[in-house]
Amino acid sequence: MSAGRMELEGPMTFATARALSEQGAAALGPGACVIDLAGVSDIDSSALAVLFAWARAAASRGGSITLAHVPANLSSLAELYGVSDLLPAAA
Repeated sequence: MSAGRMELEGPMTFATARALSEQGAAALGPGACVIDLAGVSDIDSSALAVLFAWARAAASRGGSITLAHVPANLSSLAELYGVSDLLPAAA
């Protein structure tokens, strides 16, 4: 993870959510950051909580996040929970 871009690999699940949330929030700075989910191997609803925590952390520092390569199952979960409009996905 580095300022400006985070390329995630491995699971983004309840088991990894706390560590990911803390690591990602610490890496976010006052600029735009692309979060690339292409390397995510497994995902559950806790990933949404992590992504929203990162968005808040970035905003508190004057920054923002944009998601790239969002897995279909994450999009489906966001739609199911009615929060898909809150995920800043890359066009």
